[in-house]
Amino acid sequence: MKSKILYAAIIALSVGCAGNRDGWEALFNGKDLKGWVQRGGDAEYKVEDHAITGISNPQASSFLCTEREYGDFILELELKADNTINSGIQIRSHSLPEYKSGRVFGYQVEIDPSSRGWSGGIYDEARTGWLYPVTPNNPEAITAFKNGDWNHYRIEAIGDNIKTWVNGIPVADLRVNLDASGFIALQIHGIKPESEAAGKAVQWRNIRILTTQPETQRKTDTPPVKQVNVIPNTLTEQEKAEGWALLFDGTTTNGWRKAGQESFPEKGWFVNDGVLEVMSGNEKGTGGDIVTVEQFDNFDLTFDFKLTEGANSGVKYYVTENQYAPGTLGLEYQLLDDAKHPDAQMGNDKSRTLSSLYDLLPAGSKRFNGIGQWNTGRVLADRNHVEHWLNGFKVLEYERGGEAYRKAVTKSKFSQMKNFGEATQGHILLQDHQDHVYFRNIKIKKLTY
Repeated sequence: MKSKILYAAIIALSVGCAGNRDGWEALFNGKDLKGWVQRGGDAEYKVEDHAITGISNPQASSFLCTEREYGDFILELELKADNTINSGIQIRSHSLPEYKSGRVFGYQVEIDPSSRGWSGGIYDEARTGWLYPVTPNNPEAITAFKNGDWNHYRIEAIGDNIKTWVNGIPVADLRVNLDASGFIALQIHGIKPESEAAGKAVQWRNIRILTTQPETQRKTDTPPVKQVNVIPNTLTEQEKAEGWALLFDGTTTNGWRKAGQESFPEKGWFVNDGVLEVMSGNEKGTGGDIVTVEQFDNFDLTFDFKLTEGANSGVKYYVTENQYAPGTLGLEYQLLDDAKHPDAQMGNDKSRTLSSLYDLLPAGSKRFNGIGQWNTGRVLADRNHVEHWLNGFKVLEYERGGEAYRKAVTKSKFSQMKNFGEATQGHILLQDHQDHVYFRNIKIKKLTY
């Protein structure tokens, strides 16, 4: 406890003396809101006790924005929030008349006093959703935020790399290239009229920024936190060191072939601007399912997908071509427009919905970005333990070959197929269901023991 108190005191002293010493610049003078402008809703922002105080009200989200824009920087500040309120710090953000009538959008570093512990995660406000959720893989980060106390945030935005710390604990390491610059903003989240957060406050103080050679003052953490790279069809040096490989390079169809054949289909599939597209049957003809040339046993697979209205597709794994029918069977991460496609009402306990294990086990607690938006799927197959993830959140897990799994098989369309889905290795398959679907950023990491 003494060490935490000492750390907080040192931070408060160093931030309070910010000025222009060592290149740091104060963004808030402690007296008024000079240099800031409000956008969005009508939440009240005022200065109290040398801190900016924002009061929530039943309006759209409000943003107190810097008048200036910033590219590469290190930002440090302290904040305190009522434990009923959700908020955030916008960085490299924008407000453009042509985009959602001026709605503020861009990267947001989360302020979340709830027990979920999402503080320090990175969200893409009003655009693509979660970029770097805080997950159980980083238990220290989940408990870093202290309710009722001042919390110190550090944000490094240098090039395509954004890193965050909460009270000195590393939270996020993100590679993203959607925006190179933009304003900084303090968010008061929109709430419902009956919300217990109405009238509650978030406070910010000691806000300072370093824009002169910020790369020379980067922090390092050993061991580093998990790095998430959302730049399409690329691998960072850290990903390469961890064993990740691209299954789609963004330019060619190398490493893929038509299921049951030796070559890639001549119609139905094509690469366009870094995206692998399967067309609807009436657009350019049916190409059929495609599979990886290589087979995999234990792996971590991630992929971005975008669905058109009413679309049905899937990503299959442990696909074998010598069983029942060429390239058509395997365990399937379902891709579906749940709102428009009739399959969403079918299957065992609606097990044909998005992210479900097709016709076997349903996915739950899904955070879907929507039709026409990019979403990220993940399949972790660690020996017989399998997990499905959607946009950074786990939605399903099961034990392949276990009692619950085999019981689900008996209730499915695969009930007459002996040992269905229990192959020790198989291909990855992208399904042609004669609907227009987009794929990119398909990566895999082989798990070795």
